[in-house]
Amino acid sequence: MPTTRERALDAAVELLGTEGVRALSHARVDARAQLPAGSTSNWFRTRRALLAGVVDWIAEHERADFAPAGLPLVTGPEELIDGLCAMAELLTGPFAVRTRARYALFLELAPDPELGAPLRRQRQEFERWTERIVTAVGIPDPVPAARALMALGDGLLLHRLTIDPALDVRPAVERAVRSLVPEA
Repeated sequence: MPTTRERALDAAVELLGTEGVRALSHARVDARAQLPAGSTSNWFRTRRALLAGVVDWIAEHERADFAPAGLPLVTGPEELIDGLCAMAELLTGPFAVRTRARYALFLELAPDPELGAPLRRQRQEFERWTERIVTAVGIPDPVPAARALMALGDGLLLHRLTIDPALDVRPAVERAVRSLVPEA
């Protein structure tokens, strides 16, 4: 049974991911979570505290959902292509609301060094993880290669979330990965 705090954070992410940053208020979170009035503000006294809680919640859930130990080992280009496509499907399918919430927070919190820091740290963790995978696949210059793949992924996710939910990401991912793999 989720705690009141967990219910409030779940509802806050749902609001952000479906209605945007302007929809986020203590009262709307209480209503969405079906909590008594004032419950969210008991945990998060200010809007800033609520935003910080949501940032941490998203980072925690993404680390758990994409923990390297729980994912298949990637050692070749085909596995990398399959893995990137599978992540795109998850992030724009079952996790679409959370992905929209994360993007909304990135845009909202970009000028705020303190609140944006956890999002940037989470991004850096995923960059390092992607660099290790790119290295295992044998792609040279893993740092720029990982960043290029992540930037492509962001573009594809944003396109699926806003323009074309049925976009087949595989052709773009295949082209990108194959362009980075040295010719044998």
